[in-house]
Amino acid sequence: MKRRSFLKSLFTFLGFTAFFSFLYPLLKFLSPKSVSAKFPSVALRRRDVPVGESLKTMVGNKPVIVIHHPNKGYIALSRVCTHLGCLVDYDRSLGRIICPCHGANFTVEGRVISGPAPRPLEKIPLKVQGDKILIG
Repeated sequence: MKRRSFLKSLFTFLGFTAFFSFLYPLLKFLSPKSVSAKFPSVALRRRDVPVGESLKTMVGNKPVIVIHHPNKGYIALSRVCTHLGCLVDYDRSLGRIICPCHGANFTVEGRVISGPAPRPLEKIPLKVQGDKILIG
């Protein structure tokens, strides 16, 4: 094999490699992601969350707090604060959800009362069936 034909073959190979190394990510970017219809869910017993109390649990890999408010019933919210991602807690005496990191305050529905949080807490779908609470 002559030098000229070797270099021509090498540059052709490298050109195709470079072309496909740019084409593959472009196609992955333009193609829609497949969305699974099944979401993780957790079943709790109603007696695990008495009136006025809360329960911390995980739904998939998401930390969730379930609150049994006397007037509003069961409420499930993400525990991740919308400010910097700290985990919030329910303060029963104040009837509020408080972020221990920077003092953001949320209502039991997850709306921002005060503090640096820019958005409300994410609501998690919740369904009460008989003696069970289905979250997720």
